[in-house]
Amino acid sequence: MFRFDKQGVLNDRTTAERLAVKIRETVEEGPGSMAMMHVCGTHEHTIAEAGIRSLLPASVDVISGPGCPVCVCHVDDIYKAIVLAEAGHVVATFGDMLRVPSPRGSMEAARARGLDVRVVYSIDDARAIAAENPDRQVVFFAVGFETFVPAVAAQVLQGVPENMTFLCSLKTITPAMELLLAPGNVRIDGFITPGHVSTIIGTKPYDLFVDAYRMVVVTAGFQPNDILLALLMAARQLRDKTPKNENEYAGVVRREGNEIALASMAEVFEEATVTWRGIGPVPGGGLKIRPAYQQVDANARFDLDSAVGELSPKETGIPAGCSCNLVIIGKIKPSECALFRNRRCNPQVPIGPCMVSDEGTCRIAALYSDEGED
Repeated sequence: MFRFDKQGVLNDRTTAERLAVKIRETVEEGPGSMAMMHVCGTHEHTIAEAGIRSLLPASVDVISGPGCPVCVCHVDDIYKAIVLAEAGHVVATFGDMLRVPSPRGSMEAARARGLDVRVVYSIDDARAIAAENPDRQVVFFAVGFETFVPAVAAQVLQGVPENMTFLCSLKTITPAMELLLAPGNVRIDGFITPGHVSTIIGTKPYDLFVDAYRMVVVTAGFQPNDILLALLMAARQLRDKTPKNENEYAGVVRREGNEIALASMAEVFEEATVTWRGIGPVPGGGLKIRPAYQQVDANARFDLDSAVGELSPKETGIPAGCSCNLVIIGKIKPSECALFRNRRCNPQVPIGPCMVSDEGTCRIAALYSDEGED
């Protein structure tokens, strides 16, 4: 059921119901008439918390895609962080990363073994740790999408203490979106794109999906009626057979993005093929620090690729019995995973990465059960 009824038009129940009626009037009847994928954990949280799917006709399918940077952080990167801590260095990161499982344990388990893994709330906190401990190496484990990248770039350009480096697991969203369109993956008519990422990169990169794939695209904000309005805009595109790159979040997002942020990102980082957990190698799907700034690159300073080595095939993906890889690409709902259905994997004891973060699809489904159960 629809659960939001707060002040303001973006949360208003009456407005939501009117938008839902317009969506029903616009979309053709029949299952699968409109299948839209979003790639944002915040969108999924709003959709589930507000019960938005309960307002929509059966002909509209809103699919959750790979919108959680914690979920797609590869086990190689987690192991590198643990290797650094085992070498006696301080590893600082955000709290969500501590509980992410890997075949070689979580960072929380490493901390329980006495290793110096610390939760911070900002990069400035990590800088402070480095300044207070000049005789120790402090590594900030940076995990995120383009929304977070400018903050890392700004710190690098500003200059950090000599004993501070960055272990980067930074992803770029549009290459992964394109990879999802390969034959055999879930069928979708278009994307609802993330407002916060789009404040940085703009909406121009999404032209690709209209021009090359004739798909509908709408960039959306994060309140319930932002998402419903974006779905109505998408429905009208489908009805009129006129795919476009539209922007529901125009008060915040510009087509060209944030030029200053983009310039700092380009100065510090270059695109790279990186492995997304549950998806695999994504060409251009991540960022690595340019050689000019290798003094702050933990991979370069500590030769982490050699330290980690090649993980065996069983150590490169998802835990046995977990279907998080299929949840990430939208092929199944969390309730279709055997571990979720049996309640063996839950927010208190997560087995798969999708159950850890506040933006993880499985965790969200577990918290709002009528969205996650049959």
